[in-house]
Amino acid sequence: MTDLRSAPILPQRRGILLRVLPAGMYSGRATALIERALTVYGRSWTILASGALEPLFYLLAFQVGFGKLVTTVPGPDGQPMSYVAFVAPALLASSAMNGAVFECTYNLFFKLRYAKTYDAMLATPIGPLDVALGEIAWAMMRGGLYSVAFLAVTGVMGLLTSWWALLLLPAALLVSFAFAAISITLVSFLKSTSQFDYIQLVLMPMFLFSTTFFPITVYPEALQWAVRCFPLYHGIELMRGLATGIFSWSMLGNLAYLLVLAAIGIWGATRRIAKLLLT
Repeated sequence: MTDLRSAPILPQRRGILLRVLPAGMYSGRATALIERALTVYGRSWTILASGALEPLFYLLAFQVGFGKLVTTVPGPDGQPMSYVAFVAPALLASSAMNGAVFECTYNLFFKLRYAKTYDAMLATPIGPLDVALGEIAWAMMRGGLYSVAFLAVTGVMGLLTSWWALLLLPAALLVSFAFAAISITLVSFLKSTSQFDYIQLVLMPMFLFSTTFFPITVYPEALQWAVRCFPLYHGIELMRGLATGIFSWSMLGNLAYLLVLAAIGIWGATRRIAKLLLT
């Protein structure tokens, strides 16, 4: 018989995050938060459905109303394009932003400050990074549902003029990722529900002025640089280029901006959750 005491001990396989992060920060159980969200929203699916309707109402309003007054605008390459086709990718980016921000601000604040959901989670093997990744992943799934519905309608309306428009869904998920990650970080600093007014104070101007409804060239030069600092601007410009199939090197800058914002958001969300609940 083989002596078990002399048998070699094989090291356990562990993910790279488990090896580089401090103990207790990540356990690979982020999917548990997605399962919880699916269970909760499975009983109130109308909430998810209602979130997909807002951008569609905007799109229909421009198609049958305002679009009759403004027929064409300069596209990404400077050539005239349909105003409704110009606005559609921007509404998709805005929908992805709004879904992620709502999920990772109002809902997360309630679970963090009142329901104490994360206190209970962190009493299990789940770590702060699991919480951050799980909430971000659910926000991306919610934003993805909105995006699929919106893309289906825009396709039927004939507003997608390039096969590159198939990449709009991954781009929308990236926008959701970036805004969800940074929203978790920022909402962790809020102390009361009255401070949500600050969020609206930022979101509404960003929605209106991030080239959602008109090209950036309508602004003075100094204001154009201010608009380029908005995260939503980069999501809109990236999606507008994909929707039309008109590419420029600036789209790489748009992509890099969103990736950096997502990375900063994950880092900040993990640190803030750990500081609030583990210290």
